[in-house]
Amino acid sequence: MLRSSLKLVFFVGMLLALSGRALAQDPQYSQYYAAPLYLNPAMAGGELTGRVGFNYRNQWPSIDAQFTTFSAFYDTYLPNNNIGLGVHVMQDTEGASKLRSTSISGMASYELKLGQNSYFRPGFQATYIRREIGFYENLVFANEINPNDPFGPLLPGTDIPGLGDPVSMLSLSVGGLFFTENFWLGLSAHHVNQPNQSFVDGLSPLPAKFSLHGGYRIPLGEGGYRGDFTHARKQRSLTPTFNYKRQGPFEQLDVGAYFYVEPIVFGLWYRGLPYKPVNNQSNRDAIVMMVGVNLLNGLNIGYSFDYTVSQLGIQSGGAHELSVSWTLPNSYQGKPLRRDTVLPCPKF
Repeated sequence: MLRSSLKLVFFVGMLLALSGRALAQDPQYSQYYAAPLYLNPAMAGGELTGRVGFNYRNQWPSIDAQFTTFSAFYDTYLPNNNIGLGVHVMQDTEGASKLRSTSISGMASYELKLGQNSYFRPGFQATYIRREIGFYENLVFANEINPNDPFGPLLPGTDIPGLGDPVSMLSLSVGGLFFTENFWLGLSAHHVNQPNQSFVDGLSPLPAKFSLHGGYRIPLGEGGYRGDFTHARKQRSLTPTFNYKRQGPFEQLDVGAYFYVEPIVFGLWYRGLPYKPVNNQSNRDAIVMMVGVNLLNGLNIGYSFDYTVSQLGIQSGGAHELSVSWTLPNSYQGKPLRRDTVLPCPKF
């Protein structure tokens, strides 16, 4: 019954946290550009046509406290109004208590042309979030433990009134994205209204999350001819990128690069801030390795693995992540578009 005792300790810690200022963190994706609407609302409609995508992440699968995240999105662009629209749905399940968060987001962006090949997109997002804890299946309460036989069968218990009820909240977010033919820089701020996420009476604001992300695509010349009617040559490029995130007292930096040899993409980057420890612990997280394919029909498939370098170690199972997206055929073919520059962000 050691697992039952561990669940009790976990519950007590959670209850103490929820009764004060909870410092919860949002889910994260290693392939953050494969979840563009989750990264920055300004990216809605960035492909100038319809786009649909799915993301799945399983973190630390070898231990009970694993995290699983699934999301799906759709966005499109209205060229006559320079407006991008998108919707994003996500469900995240955390740890042994199975804390489950479900969110539905709607977002809009507007594209401004600043120069011949430079653009800026502001974006706005509204999100409905519902959180619930799987108390009945996953937690053990103190009144269910027999003090004369703590490792024996559990006693019938009564739950804390109202503590298992779901919590609903509205989160507001904003973002901006500047880009040219080969460079981009974005900034997003999520949960700017810091909604109350407490499961009990009291105030527990959801901390605002900030992200600064960008990169530069370096063309490496052209390869052989594509096997289609375009008679165009295959593209090659190296794209260094970064993504700095801060939420409450927690900070992380993803830095690395993508190597593109059409249609294959390889990625390698590091996540962590080793020079800035948290609670006297080294702020290292993972080395991320990725491989993907960009097909001419608009289908993009990517897989990445996080090799854990924190004290948790690779025995945690690291993290597996899969992304699939499809850029729909352009319904405005043959018509002049107001933008010739393609958003240079990677697909993964």
